[in-house]
Amino acid sequence: MIPKYLENYMFNERDFFNEDYVCTDPEKEQLVKQLANLITDDIQIHSPKDVDVHLPDFWILDRLLTKEQVRFMLSFKKKRVVKLLPEQMAERNNMTPEVAEKMAMEICEIGLMEFDRENPEHRRQYFIPKWVVGSGEYMMMTSRLLKDHPEVATFFNYASSVPVGKVARFVPQGGGGLGMHVIPVEKAIEHVSESVSVEHLSHWLKKYDKFCVDVCSCRRQQAMRGEGVGDIEGYMCLAVGDMAEYIVETRKDAYYITYDEVMEILERAEKKGYVHQITNLDGEDKIVGICNCSPGTCNAIRTSQLFNTPNMSASAYRAHVDTDKCVACGKCVEVCPVGAAKLGQKLCLKDGSKIEYPKTELPDAQKWGPDKWNKNFREDAKINVYETGTAPCKTACPAHLAVQGYIRMAAEGRYLDALKLIKQDNPFPAVCGMVCNKRCEERCTRGTIDRPVAIDEIKKFIALQELNAESRFVPECYNDVGEQWDDYKIAVIGAGPAGLSAAYYLRKQGYPVTVFEKEEKPGGMLRYGIPNFRLEKDVIDAEIEVIRMMGADIRCGVEVGKDITVEDLRKEGYKAFYVAIGMQTGRKANIPNEEYAVSGVDFLREANKTCSDSILHGKTVVIGGGNVAIDVARTALRAGASAVEMYCLEGPDEMPAAKDEIAEAKEEGIAVKNCWGPKEVLVEDGKIKGIIMKHCIQVFDKDGKFNPVYDETELKTIECEHVLMSIGQAAVWGDLLKGTKVEVRPNTTAVADLVTCQTAEEDIFVGGDVFKGARFAIDAISEGREGFVSINRFVHYGQSLTIGRDLREFKELDRDDILVESYDNAQRQVPGYKPGDAAHTYEDLRLALTEEQVRAEANRCLKCGASIVDDNRCIGCGLCTTRCEFDAIHLTRDVPNASRMYTAENGRLKAILPNIAARGIRILKNNIKQKL
Repeated sequence: MIPKYLENYMFNERDFFNEDYVCTDPEKEQLVKQLANLITDDIQIHSPKDVDVHLPDFWILDRLLTKEQVRFMLSFKKKRVVKLLPEQMAERNNMTPEVAEKMAMEICEIGLMEFDRENPEHRRQYFIPKWVVGSGEYMMMTSRLLKDHPEVATFFNYASSVPVGKVARFVPQGGGGLGMHVIPVEKAIEHVSESVSVEHLSHWLKKYDKFCVDVCSCRRQQAMRGEGVGDIEGYMCLAVGDMAEYIVETRKDAYYITYDEVMEILERAEKKGYVHQITNLDGEDKIVGICNCSPGTCNAIRTSQLFNTPNMSASAYRAHVDTDKCVACGKCVEVCPVGAAKLGQKLCLKDGSKIEYPKTELPDAQKWGPDKWNKNFREDAKINVYETGTAPCKTACPAHLAVQGYIRMAAEGRYLDALKLIKQDNPFPAVCGMVCNKRCEERCTRGTIDRPVAIDEIKKFIALQELNAESRFVPECYNDVGEQWDDYKIAVIGAGPAGLSAAYYLRKQGYPVTVFEKEEKPGGMLRYGIPNFRLEKDVIDAEIEVIRMMGADIRCGVEVGKDITVEDLRKEGYKAFYVAIGMQTGRKANIPNEEYAVSGVDFLREANKTCSDSILHGKTVVIGGGNVAIDVARTALRAGASAVEMYCLEGPDEMPAAKDEIAEAKEEGIAVKNCWGPKEVLVEDGKIKGIIMKHCIQVFDKDGKFNPVYDETELKTIECEHVLMSIGQAAVWGDLLKGTKVEVRPNTTAVADLVTCQTAEEDIFVGGDVFKGARFAIDAISEGREGFVSINRFVHYGQSLTIGRDLREFKELDRDDILVESYDNAQRQVPGYKPGDAAHTYEDLRLALTEEQVRAEANRCLKCGASIVDDNRCIGCGLCTTRCEFDAIHLTRDVPNASRMYTAENGRLKAILPNIAARGIRILKNNIKQKL
């Protein structure tokens, strides 16, 4: 029968409990039980009789060792660590020293024995380590063993969680000699005068002259179990001193490295957001390794987060935010390995009070059991915002840019820093500065007082640096493990904002990326669908050039499905495909003679290619009321139309087009006619003579669905020479998906998972308009990033597309319940215009704000949001400090006892047992207090 306690864990208990397992040799069964009792960390196993043959403590030894090897290991006898030289092993086993050492090395190569040189003669001496930290890791480092025994991953998962769950609540600050211990980023504690030597990585590195790097056992284990979170195993963990020799010489997946290579790995780990941890088994004078831990896969971090017992791994430090300096950029939140940092607000509530943010419960003074555990810790660590919300600008932006952050940098004149900050979340800031629909401004808290901060204009000013080759910011490209990933070629199909954004993030991660574009130039609808007077092409070219400089191969004039197929690309070694071909044609109204009308999208493509003033002549009617229709109408004027009228179904307040764009169209002399829909295009001698319109009395039904109702008795005939239909867009798939399982909806969008973007063809992911319909550039940019996240996980073995994924969900604060006591009362800054006839030039006449205006506008920001740290959850790794560009978050040495290091042997006696007694007294006092 499965032990009931296994049901409390976050895993399928049947992974561990092999109820069909039988040892066919009764004598070996008894010997293995004795050995399991000798090694196990399980406090409920006191004698061989307590060892269950169905649990990993038993079956892993039975499967990996011969009876002779089991007897050999039993010669070490005692539960405490006994270290023996070859002649001592020989004497105990009645064999020669050479034979004894040969057998010991064979078991070391499995990972069930260990050696060091801690004796006066500096000779190898052998001993039996515990399961974790110990044999579990060593076996996981041995790929040739895992090939024959993949069940080792299940064993390691068990040994690093189930026994720990039985004692976690009793563990004191510092860990009591159990497992691993967080050691902060060194730069984060350089200013702390009371820090002690064992808290500094440099202290430990100076103690040793031998280093090796090995694969991460935890990441490998989770990948083998299909629970990877996208952090690839690679060579990221470090062994020092005798341990380095042991790991390399016993043929683990490791190799010797120099001190400089150690420092490079540590630096790369910090850039990737990996937590430094040292072994905590040998007291204050020794460590055997430094791990650079992936938060979502690390077993050591799991022990503190699953059981809600941070004493298991936390350092002596806790992070604290200076809210006066904090700008809620969210970068500390993104990197926090345990979800201790979340976004909140710094503004008071209307009654003058401040929000009290919840703190994680701890087991220090209350009874603690599985009901207090957090099985969803990996997902909870990726919650970005407290329930009460944060800055509306960051929330409203589809890409969730660090708006407050770059505004503050602009106010300080830190324009390049601001550009770097923006490009963490948006590779096209200059493009968006020209064409963004400004959802951040729609929700800006300042708008509740007078007018919103001109966020987009500030971003536009910052991003103009992209137009100058000397001031462009080209991000560094590197991957998790510092290796070339030539075997992980990725194909992006479509060089629009979604596809190019995916390429940008894939290149940042070090992937070889090829972008295939059927048009002669990259940019997609940015180039061919947005008029030059709104987005000049040198802006697009400059930002695409950055992606080229990052190493992306952009191949234009190649139509996938026609010139080359997906299957052809697979044969060339491409491992995944991101399809973002956009909506390249217009929808039909299904009215008589519609074939004589021109799609607005097709018209814009031609106009953008030529910028000609003789494409049209005479009067032109544009059908549609969205932003694209506005662009079509305004372009028609520049393309030679003598007059332009727009007709749309919606009333003035229902039009989907942005209000400022409608106003600009009207200023140019375009007539906007509301509540009319097309009935028939009038044609004579093969030429358009006019169009009949019918009165629309309702656009949406009572459920809010698009379901127009017309009064067919009220008609209007408009004489014109051209009709441009801009009532929606559709994708043109051609043969791109031929031979694949990808499904396409009637509206021509592809069917895919809303979170992962993965289609029914597992290596094909989709994004942009072709996924969720025609929207804005910033939406496509956001989806390109999500495509990268999924592909990064997909192409590597054993990575889940969803576990521990940052869903980037944000919630805005309650703008109706805030108190703004003081603010800069300057008026919103307005940019100027170049001289010229706006209605008849393809040139963008809009100017950017001046530097003086930018600084004035930036100071209008109310600074709504701030990061908040739950110090009960914080593990003191210091990664947050590496991301903050505003000196707003620091580590302080709040828990000095957390730096006390015990040996695994005396930790129970000197640390854990006294803490059990002290904790019991605290619980008793707390219970008495509650009764009173």
